[in-house]
Amino acid sequence: MKAINAIRMGGADVLPLVEGGKGVAVSNGLTAGAWAAAGGVGTFSAVNADSYDAEGRTIRQVYHGKTRRDRHEELVAYGIAGGIAQAREARDVGGPKARIHANILWEMGGAERVIRGVLEGARGIINGITCGAGMPYKLAEIARDFGVHYYPIVSSARAFSALWKRSYGKVSEWLGGVVYEDPWLAGGHNGLSNSEDPRKPEAPYERVRKLREQMRSFGLDDTPIIMAGGVWWLEEWEDWIDNPELGPIAFQFGTRPLLTRESPISEAWKRKLTELKPGDVLLQPFSPTGFYSSAVRNDFLRDLEARSERQVAYSSEKVGEHTAEFGIGPRKRLVWLAPADRERAQNWTASGFTEAMRTPDSTLIFVTPESSREILADQVACMGCLSQCRFSNWAQHSPTLDNGKKADPRSFCIQKTLQDIAHDGSLEDNLMFAGHNAYRFGSDPFYSNGFVPTVKQLVERIMTGR
Repeated sequence: MKAINAIRMGGADVLPLVEGGKGVAVSNGLTAGAWAAAGGVGTFSAVNADSYDAEGRTIRQVYHGKTRRDRHEELVAYGIAGGIAQAREARDVGGPKARIHANILWEMGGAERVIRGVLEGARGIINGITCGAGMPYKLAEIARDFGVHYYPIVSSARAFSALWKRSYGKVSEWLGGVVYEDPWLAGGHNGLSNSEDPRKPEAPYERVRKLREQMRSFGLDDTPIIMAGGVWWLEEWEDWIDNPELGPIAFQFGTRPLLTRESPISEAWKRKLTELKPGDVLLQPFSPTGFYSSAVRNDFLRDLEARSERQVAYSSEKVGEHTAEFGIGPRKRLVWLAPADRERAQNWTASGFTEAMRTPDSTLIFVTPESSREILADQVACMGCLSQCRFSNWAQHSPTLDNGKKADPRSFCIQKTLQDIAHDGSLEDNLMFAGHNAYRFGSDPFYSNGFVPTVKQLVERIMTGR
């Protein structure tokens, strides 16, 4: 195994090990500070992060506003307070020389307001911002305004080229590194383009080689690329280390820090990780963001799969193959289906899926009355946690705060489920993000006999390469 040496990143020498920022309240100040104290780069999530009361208890994010706009303002305030709280904890745990990054999603609701508020309230604490889920053109400008480095998350050389030419090339001095997040291996939301097939994964080496080639054309020979997704034992990536073709490389670990003593997830969640089998993590299209995302295939995802399977096309008038009448809603308003689809719809109705819900694509899905009530209640309770949401039809930058389409019942309220699972909610009834290598917890001898390491012990183990 080659020696794993420090690299220069964001103006400091650090181990080439980066903690991946994870979801809502999962990568927090404690985990980030501990990772940075061990010599790497710690990353806390600034996506609707937890804040605390005077006694140190978590303040649950309950919304009282009567309108979506009012609730959105509450969400932004929660986000700023939580990000500041986690930044301070990370610095307290990591120490004055620790490298602390904040992770945000560009498509989260109020993203620019939140990260500017966090950076203002935690001046001198945060060293860098990582940002993905969209095309964050303003990231460089924000980083420059606060004197921190920025780390865009991309999934292709083409995406980075677009960012560079439009924005980053003007603020190159604050570019600390580029995170390559593999869309077929990483957990959470993934940057698959329309030309890429979710069922046909591409090996990351060639994609990263092309990214480095593109970066070199911009004079970025020494700017690190951070490989994210699928990294477990570094000996499996030995040919990437000190490789002149790839240049300086660091490795990001998102899933592995979940199973540490500092990790805030529930003990049940930690046990579940050790029970996963190959194929238990699903790359699926149900997210209200419109992106694919990778999560554990549990009852929550099975329900979303079944919703979309109980789906038929309809028209509001008799046309083409839509010749069969079908009544929907309490008043049995007529729509027209294909005859074969009417038979399927009748069978679903007879099985208890009596509520037909319209989608933006002129289709109907069939759900139980209980599920229909929950979907509608969640849509009404929207607080604008995304810049735009297909589930609730929220659109942050629209004068009417909606995207002009029907709300999509095939999706779900992502804020609700991520808040719930992060605060000891059901593992079967919520979205559980994970990378596709999560099944390796059960086979890696490091975790034998139920061993749960500290973050320091995990980093030490990673440094051995095994």
